[in-house]
Amino acid sequence: MSERVEVATEVCAELHESVELIGKRWTGAIISVMLSGANHACDIRNAIPGLSDRLLTERLRELEAAAIVQRDVTDARPPIVEYALTPKGVALAPVLDALSAWGKSWK
Repeated sequence: MSERVEVATEVCAELHESVELIGKRWTGAIISVMLSGANHACDIRNAIPGLSDRLLTERLRELEAAAIVQRDVTDARPPIVEYALTPKGVALAPVLDALSAWGKSWK
């Protein structure tokens, strides 16, 4: 019985960490918009009504720290900043699709 509890605790911790990351306000929407091809902060912000620049920047930094988003800066005048989903970020597509389908069926 104790072996089963240890396994459940590990799974619960992984689930909790994942949900805490992608479950933050606006994070799912940001990833969804990026899956659709948006790669500039202004494009992401414009696609999500109500999202502030400050919160977008905060979420993009969190996603970058989690290796879900990659930030690229082109040395130009002015600098061009682009964001792209990493393979880890792209792997969230079926998760977001499932959440969306669940939400639609239980709305």
